[in-house]
Amino acid sequence: MKPVLLLDVVGLTSTALAHMPRLRQLAASGWQSELATVLPAVTCSVQATMTTGLSPSQHGIVGNGWYFRELGDVYLWRQHARLVEGEKLWEAARRARREYSSANVCWWNAMGMTTDVTVTPRPIYHADGRKSPDAYVRPPALHDDLVGRFGEFPLFTYWGPTADISSSRWIVDATRHVLRTHAPDLTMAYVPHLDYDLQRFGPTSPQADAAAAELDATLAPLLDDAANQGVTVLVVSEYGIADVDTPVHLNRILRREGLLEVYVQDGKEQLDPWTSRAFAVADHQVAHVYLGDQHDPALKRRVTDLLRGVPGVDEVLDREAQARYGLDHERSGDLVVVAEPGAWFTYYFWLDDARAPEYARGVDIHRKPGYDPAELFFDPADKLAKAKAGLNLVKKKVGLRYAMSTVPLDASYVKGSHGRLPVSSADTPLVLCSDAEVPASVAGIVESGSGQVPAAAIKGLVLELQGLGVRV
Repeated sequence: MKPVLLLDVVGLTSTALAHMPRLRQLAASGWQSELATVLPAVTCSVQATMTTGLSPSQHGIVGNGWYFRELGDVYLWRQHARLVEGEKLWEAARRARREYSSANVCWWNAMGMTTDVTVTPRPIYHADGRKSPDAYVRPPALHDDLVGRFGEFPLFTYWGPTADISSSRWIVDATRHVLRTHAPDLTMAYVPHLDYDLQRFGPTSPQADAAAAELDATLAPLLDDAANQGVTVLVVSEYGIADVDTPVHLNRILRREGLLEVYVQDGKEQLDPWTSRAFAVADHQVAHVYLGDQHDPALKRRVTDLLRGVPGVDEVLDREAQARYGLDHERSGDLVVVAEPGAWFTYYFWLDDARAPEYARGVDIHRKPGYDPAELFFDPADKLAKAKAGLNLVKKKVGLRYAMSTVPLDASYVKGSHGRLPVSSADTPLVLCSDAEVPASVAGIVESGSGQVPAAAIKGLVLELQGLGVRV
């Protein structure tokens, strides 16, 4: 049975690939195709589709986060593996081969995952409020091995205004080590580097081209190791990042209509999901809109009509329309809003920046009730933002508490986004494979060059590459 490295190079498109000679070499020796992603085209949803072979309406990961109705709170980036419904790729493989081994390096929904090896970012939250970089690693002995060799997981370069190649380099080094020491039948690795400058500056910027070349050089040793060890490499991408220039503030629109409510603490406004008649959980170019009374048809019509008239909104999907996209799960919003090309959705709900919650100016992915790509920037309007960040790092090192208030509240700085289905080949994700023998399940698609490999087919494709005749 052939071992497989399932490598998620997020944001990989033909545009990026043009600046990645090592990945082009891999594809030239094997094959490549476009990938038909899912709605929403965001990390957690697409990864769950790839590992289960199911749509979001079946596996339940309707975005990078959603409103947990039973808890009355919005949560993004929840990590528990049991949130993903359905049989996973490696679990299906074990039905055919009981001793099948698997490793996950930084794919999401990793906590409690049934892989034999798991590595994923997991900060230490100290009792005094400080946060230190670390990772959740199984088996436990591997944690100290990785940290001893490569240092602590570089959390502050994994996301935020200081995000750079360091985090992807650590992930690549960890993956190479796992391949050498554990030799899994399936190794999954997720490298996020293209997410950063493509969102900051846009996918056709010089910075995006440089990021692609830098990542390609970082991946080269891992790809060489795989070739030397006889490991088939299947490279996937969840989405392509497209140029945007129009941020759309759905929650502010709902608030001005008297539908969204806030409460006040220490002079700052907080979203009140418990009493709001309608609010949006923004997730890149898709937003889930939850209604206070799901069974009020007049409210649904009012909100639908309101949102359809908003510039930058392409579609407003009720449950029936969500079903056409495989998104009609109970976790989904009562309405799902899709942005027009060139537009994306902020989570902003305040009308006066002086009243914005404290977390709005920081990197705080678990408290914000929506995704915030402005976290990738030091506030350009604050000339001392970088100096303040440096001072805060000094405070951290000496054990003092600090607040990293450096994120701008101006969404216009963001130049790239994703989430809606692609509108051109330039923002369509790719599949690359090192194996020259094209599997029967995708042979027609690859040979014709006119089709796309569905994201839901990746699970079966890996099993086919490994010669495992397992029904999925």
